[in-house]
Amino acid sequence: MRIETLPPAAAVGHILCHNVADAQGRKAFHKGRRLRVEDVPRLVELGLSAVRVAILAPDDVHEDEAAIRVAQIVAGSGVAIGEPHAGRVNLYAVSDGPLMINAEALFSINLIDGLTIATLPPYTLVTAGQMIATIKIIPFAVPVTDLLQAAAIAGGAGVLRVAPLVRQQFGVALVSSPAARARVERGILPAIAGRITDLGATIVACRDLPLDEYEVAVGLADLMAAGSNIIITAGETSVVDRDDVIPRAVRRLGGEIAHYGAPVEPGNLLLLAYLHHAVDTIPLIGAPGCVRSRDQNIVDLILPRLMANERLGRREIAALGLGGLLGASRRG
Repeated sequence: MRIETLPPAAAVGHILCHNVADAQGRKAFHKGRRLRVEDVPRLVELGLSAVRVAILAPDDVHEDEAAIRVAQIVAGSGVAIGEPHAGRVNLYAVSDGPLMINAEALFSINLIDGLTIATLPPYTLVTAGQMIATIKIIPFAVPVTDLLQAAAIAGGAGVLRVAPLVRQQFGVALVSSPAARARVERGILPAIAGRITDLGATIVACRDLPLDEYEVAVGLADLMAAGSNIIITAGETSVVDRDDVIPRAVRRLGGEIAHYGAPVEPGNLLLLAYLHHAVDTIPLIGAPGCVRSRDQNIVDLILPRLMANERLGRREIAALGLGGLLGASRRG
């Protein structure tokens, strides 16, 4: 693509680089317009002897077509593509779920001159119809080789996808001493139930369990037998060590402790584990005490991702430290 200043008649078929105003200052022609033969008399009437136009090379792709092609390259499952306008195309969520982004591919495509993709933050919990990204082609056209480079980076797998919340059947285990049972139920269960309901899921079973690893193991097995495909445990106190009652119960059942502790506040005392049941591996969240509040905490960060069947481990939890200070108050 090259930019030239041409008489109106010679500019026909090329792209107007600047807005053209009439005598009252109103736009008579918008930039980006591909000039037609019938535009020439009006341009002359407006007193223009020359206009600045973009002249596309044979291998250039117009901004609208380029935006659509980039959208098709980056849109994965659960993503809908909008209509192009002025080199811009928006992407929308087809269903509810966390926004999954190949961050390295996104970065590499944004390094290609003229191609820009702006997204919501990774793992944002989006709803059907919500805009999740916008693509803007900066020049009036880009070489086709740039689009081929973007396609090679994406590798045919897309860059953005919305993961459906497939784990919808929750089991809840409240672990406490008998004396504290009523207080634990009253103080913790409503907040947990509210989170689950907000995500369109249901509690299929809830068990009150004593502070005993054998009893907790039996209770967890009972929750799985009741149809739970994701489990939240919480109680009188947070899990304080990998050798505490709940992690010992997980190991008694042959499960694995994926990670203990998180660089997120509120939510440092997180336990993440997995239980093996039939043909499924069921995630278990050992929730810290902050789960009793509906303010954002570690559970809100990982719960949608686990419901979307993402396998989280040590690296994924450690990565939450970037931006992991949630709801910090300003020092007075």
